[in-house]
Amino acid sequence: MSVHGKEDGSKVGSKAGSATVSDRVFGSGFLPHPLPRFKLPATETDPEAAYQLVHDELLLDGNSRQNLATFCQTWSEPQVGKLMAECMSKNLIDRDEYPQTSELESRCVHMLADLWNAPAESEPRGCSTVGSSEAAMLCGLAMKERWRKKRRKLGAGTGRPNLSGKPNLVCGLAHTCWPMFARYFDVELRRIPCVGERLMLSPEEAVRRCDENTIGVVATMGTTFTLQYEPVAALAGALDDLDEERGLDIPIHVDAASGGFIAPFIHPSIVWDFRLPRVRSINASGHKFGLSPLGCGWAIWQDATDLPASLIFDVDYLGGKMSVFGLNFSRPAGEVIAQYYNFVRLGRAGYTRINRGCAEVAQWFAGQLESLESFDLIHDGVAGIPGCVWTIPPEVDSPFTLYDVARELRLKGWQVPVYPMPPARQDLVVQRAVMRLGVSRDLASLLMQDLHTITEQLTKYPPQPSKRPVTGGYSHS
Repeated sequence: MSVHGKEDGSKVGSKAGSATVSDRVFGSGFLPHPLPRFKLPATETDPEAAYQLVHDELLLDGNSRQNLATFCQTWSEPQVGKLMAECMSKNLIDRDEYPQTSELESRCVHMLADLWNAPAESEPRGCSTVGSSEAAMLCGLAMKERWRKKRRKLGAGTGRPNLSGKPNLVCGLAHTCWPMFARYFDVELRRIPCVGERLMLSPEEAVRRCDENTIGVVATMGTTFTLQYEPVAALAGALDDLDEERGLDIPIHVDAASGGFIAPFIHPSIVWDFRLPRVRSINASGHKFGLSPLGCGWAIWQDATDLPASLIFDVDYLGGKMSVFGLNFSRPAGEVIAQYYNFVRLGRAGYTRINRGCAEVAQWFAGQLESLESFDLIHDGVAGIPGCVWTIPPEVDSPFTLYDVARELRLKGWQVPVYPMPPARQDLVVQRAVMRLGVSRDLASLLMQDLHTITEQLTKYPPQPSKRPVTGGYSHS
């Protein structure tokens, strides 16, 4: 007997000699059996059935629009999806085959260099990546290579060509990609701990950790822990003083994963970018507040001299000669094309409008949080990434913890992460909500209603004491 018919050849459930869609899908051979997990199935199945069965499994995932943990874009205009579908078969690395796609990538690089105020006399360089983590690692590798060349030159001048010392990198509340970079590429990471009320990088603490083996200092424009901007301009001033006093010329790299697409539009008075000569490179996530679909990051260097030629590979086996710098090779072109679409579609006015709207939602939410006596605001969405960070202050005799709140919110579909701050302040447990495009005032008000209800219920019916994180708890990645 065939999968879709009787032995005599007639179709199951058919009045006109052809199977219905439901017959082909839910009458398939897969239906009474679990989907394959560890071995390829021996036979084929109908494409509609395969789609439906995989689609049904994905129903167990959460609703991405209710995920306020992520900084990544979860809503796009339909034209973005159309462009992505049209470019599904394009390999971004094959610049000889797809020269116009390569041209659009180059336009994005120049637009970002201009957005981040690269000096008119400079020759900025840049590239797209699969995300800002890869971009950060490329910028880290460039810093390490520049340091290595400088040490070799110094050693040659002193007759000691192999000056000893492991390279180190100084940072504050850095993203997980920086410890990864340090481990993968053999660099000592000197992290500035949180102390008391200071929950981010301190210029004085950064300078204290610098020496002749420091390849750079990373400042973050919008930390994942508190959503706040670290003081890049003050850090640059402190490093200028260090250079003058001790002759240590140490560059700044700005991890602007989110802030790079926020600050230029709604915080233009904050000086953090290439207006500071000591800032030599910037990375950002196109798929966060750049509004591109997932899988898009950018690395920009202030000048061609900031990207060592020794890191660039010349490739000619795809049909034409091309220069490559990246941790990946083949990758889809759609995300970069979608990024260019957003630049053309929105311009400065559109990005300003969207970011301002996100910030207004965050500030409204912060005002509502203040009315709940249980919580204390750490970030109110005013001067940083649109969103809120709050905690339960120790002086409040709360019958519940933030972990309890997160569990109850998750039952309603909301993903609102709770986590302790890094070492030295792990006593401080915070909760965070990012208000990105798609998190409307109405959606935020629904979250606030649930938060009101949950806190009232937890106060009336206190849970058993627990500090156990929510299942599948949050990691800063």
